[in-house]
Amino acid sequence: MKNKTVRPMLYRALASAGIVATIFATASVQADEMAEVSKLAKAGKVVEALNKTNEYLSKHPSDPQMRFMKGVLLTEQNKSDEAIAVFTKLTEDYKDLPEPYNNLAVLYAASGQYDKARISLEKAIRTNPSYMTAYENLGDVYGKMASQAYDKALALGANNAPPAKSKLTLLRNFSSSTGAKFAAPETAAPAPAPAPAPQVAQAAT
Repeated sequence: MKNKTVRPMLYRALASAGIVATIFATASVQADEMAEVSKLAKAGKVVEALNKTNEYLSKHPSDPQMRFMKGVLLTEQNKSDEAIAVFTKLTEDYKDLPEPYNNLAVLYAASGQYDKARISLEKAIRTNPSYMTAYENLGDVYGKMASQAYDKALALGANNAPPAKSKLTLLRNFSSSTGAKFAAPETAAPAPAPAPAPQVAQAAT
């Protein structure tokens, strides 16, 4: 897959995705280790944070929260393919957690792979039917897919161009008015799997 540039800073908007990534928390990771990684990441020391994450994972390879953080850090470095691999493995090892599915959708949507994003979000919803963020994201993805369909309709002929064009404009105006956020794991880890529907993190100013 061609790796397009994705620039989501931790706790900032991921504008190209059009959907929301979420907080992921489990009780497994040591709070001090996670706090140190988060501190480095927030200070912009992403390489150091990733090194610390890898060091921790070399001793605790199954820890889901630190693995999730690794996916976030890889995304921050524009290594989308590697981040996708991390989140995909999490969905295989922790099938009851919706957050990795959701963040996979963010990465897929950022590269224009809206059908894959849709599938990931539907899996997140099946895992947790009360997962509000996934429903919101799915609506955004459907909007993106509808926009592509209207583009195709306009390209195929001009008979119905005015209504198609007006609908396309409406969709694009709506999409541009909604912000997207990519959130890192929380430093604290109070919730065991399966995780409850997480709160949407606020984008930094």
